Amino acid sequence: MSSSSLPGFRIRVLLLLFLLLLLLLPRVEPIGHDYAEALSKCILFFEGQRSGRIPASQRLRWRGDSGLADGSAAGVDLEGGYYDAGDNVKFGFPMAFTTTMLAWSILEFGASMPPPAHVSDAMAALRWATDYHLKTLAHPGRIYVQVGDPIGDHNCWERPEDMDTPRTVYTVDSNNPGSEVAGETAAALAASSMVFRSRDPPYAQRLLENAIQAFEFADNYRGAYSDNPGVKGGVCPFYCDFDGYQDELLWGAAWLKRASQNDKYLNYIQDNGKTLGAEDNINEFGWDNKHAGLNVLVSKEFFEGNLYALQSYKQSADSFMCTLIPESSSSHIEYTPGGLIYKPGGSNMQHVTSIAFLLLAYANALAKSSQTVNCGNIAVGPEMLRQQAKRQVDYILGDNPNQMSYMVGYGSKYPQRIHHRGSSLPSVADHPQFIACKEGSTYFNSSAPNPNILVGAVVGGPGEDDVYEDDRADFRKSEPTTYINAPLVGALAYFVANPS
Repeated sequence: MSSSSLPGFRIRVLLLLFLLLLLLLPRVEPIGHDYAEALSKCILFFEGQRSGRIPASQRLRWRGDSGLADGSAAGVDLEGGYYDAGDNVKFGFPMAFTTTMLAWSILEFGASMPPPAHVSDAMAALRWATDYHLKTLAHPGRIYVQVGDPIGDHNCWERPEDMDTPRTVYTVDSNNPGSEVAGETAAALAASSMVFRSRDPPYAQRLLENAIQAFEFADNYRGAYSDNPGVKGGVCPFYCDFDGYQDELLWGAAWLKRASQNDKYLNYIQDNGKTLGAEDNINEFGWDNKHAGLNVLVSKEFFEGNLYALQSYKQSADSFMCTLIPESSSSHIEYTPGGLIYKPGGSNMQHVTSIAFLLLAYANALAKSSQTVNCGNIAVGPEMLRQQAKRQVDYILGDNPNQMSYMVGYGSKYPQRIHHRGSSLPSVADHPQFIACKEGSTYFNSSAPNPNILVGAVVGGPGEDDVYEDDRADFRKSEPTTYINAPLVGALAYFVANPS
């Protein structure tokens, strides 16, 4: 070979090596999804999180009765509700947010749910929560915000059916307020009252009346529940109020406006927006921070009534949408190499599902009013928002570098070792003997797959590099939560009716 031909040879070798490298890299291939199946399983997950007396209609048969004496330490009935994640504590603040998002999912996208099973199952999941919230408000002047000592609970790996850790009851009242949990409870019951209005009018009215009561408590006795000395030790650091209670006051008022059509709540949103930080334009949405969701929700009032006083909410919602679009000059949301929204910190999938929901809800509002969002260098319409949401949902279901579903029980490859006590320990049916606090450690440390499939559970998901190790001990990645699934119910319902 002549020296003059060496450069060309080297280039050909480098090209060949580059092509081989491309072949070895993981490929994200759209595989098509059965959104109706995923929706059904997403709703079914809530049966695995039930606390209280399990009904005969229960489909996840490995779960049994638990927490039947909840509230007895305070002389009240607090049976029922949901465990928030893989532990056995009933945290009222994230449970209320879960309830709000289940209700909003049904209100916004219920018409897309295949009748009748999906709607009925979603409403049953919602009612399990609202029945419990009514109990927390049953004693005037106080709200029961949590059941279970989290330190004692987290020191054990124990089935909910066996738990013998302290079921401490945590309460807020006029002297020790909790505006965020009261405001979120108001939002939850107001939104839910709209869901049940046509199916069960007396129940819907009861929900609305209790929502009004909870909001008045939140507004009249202002303060963060994690500043309450009697509550702080139980809620922190797990569900501390990190971002203030002001957004929950506006959030509760916004839902009461929609549920009651009483203009005093509209006036509240208009008059208190600046003082309560509505214009802070914080681009987050989740159990602790309602700003982005508040802006989308109030924008619906703007679109429907063209109220100039609400224009700032609409502008903030527009700004948030622009941050989510990679093609926009104002985009600043981080994505993994595989295309998943990523926010450093705790369970990432909670951000993914809630943001996907807001993208779809805002797309609906824009479509109805024939508007687009001005994102500086581009105009963003409903279809672009929907496609962005679809990429997130499809990633969860399997369109990702690992080619695995992050929803347990959906697809051929999904997490096997989720961080969840009831799923990872043998069921009472298979092992009727009591499993004590530390005896469960054997199962926690095992490399074996969980014996009980928590169908529909969506885990915290991969890291910023798209890597997922399927490690039970890595709770940030492997633990499911109710507030991951609740907004996903609505997003999946939309794609059932609009799969492409």
